[in-house]
Amino acid sequence: MYESVTEAIGNTPLVRLKSSGDATGPSIYLKLEYMNPGGSVKDRAAREMVLAAEATGELRPGGTIVEGTSGNTGIGLTMIGTARGYRVITVLPDKTSADKLDLLRALGAEVVITASSRPIGHPEQVRTLAKRIAAETPGGWLADQYDNPANPRAHFETTGPELWRQTRGAITHLVAGVGTGGTITGTGEYLKSVSDQRVRVIGADPSSSRYSGGDGRAYYIESVGHFLHPDTEEDVWPRSYHAEVIDELITVEDGEAIDTARRVAATDGVFMGGSGGVAVAAALKLAAQVSPESVIAVIIPDSGRNYLTKYFNESWLARWGFDGPATGAPALGATREYVGVPADSTLGDARTLALGSPVLPVHVRRAGTTVVAAEIVGSIDLEATRSAPSDALVRDHLGAVPALAGIGEPAGVVRERATSQRSRLVVVVDHGVAMAITDTAEING
Repeated sequence: MYESVTEAIGNTPLVRLKSSGDATGPSIYLKLEYMNPGGSVKDRAAREMVLAAEATGELRPGGTIVEGTSGNTGIGLTMIGTARGYRVITVLPDKTSADKLDLLRALGAEVVITASSRPIGHPEQVRTLAKRIAAETPGGWLADQYDNPANPRAHFETTGPELWRQTRGAITHLVAGVGTGGTITGTGEYLKSVSDQRVRVIGADPSSSRYSGGDGRAYYIESVGHFLHPDTEEDVWPRSYHAEVIDELITVEDGEAIDTARRVAATDGVFMGGSGGVAVAAALKLAAQVSPESVIAVIIPDSGRNYLTKYFNESWLARWGFDGPATGAPALGATREYVGVPADSTLGDARTLALGSPVLPVHVRRAGTTVVAAEIVGSIDLEATRSAPSDALVRDHLGAVPALAGIGEPAGVVRERATSQRSRLVVVVDHGVAMAITDTAEING
């Protein structure tokens, strides 16, 4: 029995993954952090940050906790803050799942939603806005999970020792996603110290994340990786992330992570979110490389219940092209390759790229990178800009954002969307642009 919910955090179970497909291979164990009272691994950091701020006097009775979050840290802070008598304000990007937003409001948090497409330093960027709100609020305290040393310390003091005790010192590999870096840093530092550096620490990362050397383009898995807005002047990494702790980074595609999370739910009854899918997919790749005697522990940060409107929602999957053509659905008809052009290029560049094609989805990345559907900022009709000078910027001649059509969506739904938006169609496969349809009459079915 505990006196408060704060004391109930931690001591989460470690469950063997049965569906790895190789009974003679390494043992893979999943640390089910969604068994924490707030539903995620972030409860640990939230508790440590609040207790540390109380001890130093930064957070005083009746004060206000403020945090920029993708959801889970905000949920942990709200749960703990409510139990300890604090007001809580959470700032979240607009791509956060509706499930997390509903939970935050249910717990009593004040939810501020801001655009996810803002570079570091922009007044509307999540962390910048949270910092300003904390400064302008009487009694405000910014938790600042990205740079707060209490974040990794929470895992050095709890998560690491739990894994060592639960495996009786047999653990050989730790696999965890890298978001703020606190979980993998603190847990990894403890396991390395107690094992005389024997335990190897593996970071699981979205393929485009900057942590593993990607270009930082948008990805669809929440709470993991490092996104880099193309207008960011300086790529600032969290102080909670100690890169020297990581022995290897394994990259995972969005679709692979989603498929893994859904498959494990169906085969093992372990219902994890997308970041857990990233970690398990990386662990399966690792298992193919290491000895059969290895014991791999995987951090499962949160539950699939936080993503019922996303990764476990058939309509969402179809919209972003993650599930392929739907069974029995009319296929999209005549299509052609799209032409993508960065928004900061010139009309001369666009004309060269287009080579006569009238379809130009305009995106925010530099030339040569994958055009991700979430980063399309408009379209351009080169015929209408014929009289404009070649050195004029594409962004100054933008038309409407094209309607998106997931490759697995029924043709009737796609036609209706294009008609209502009076827009050309851009076809999305695995969240990336694959082709374009200039005339909705070309859609079969």
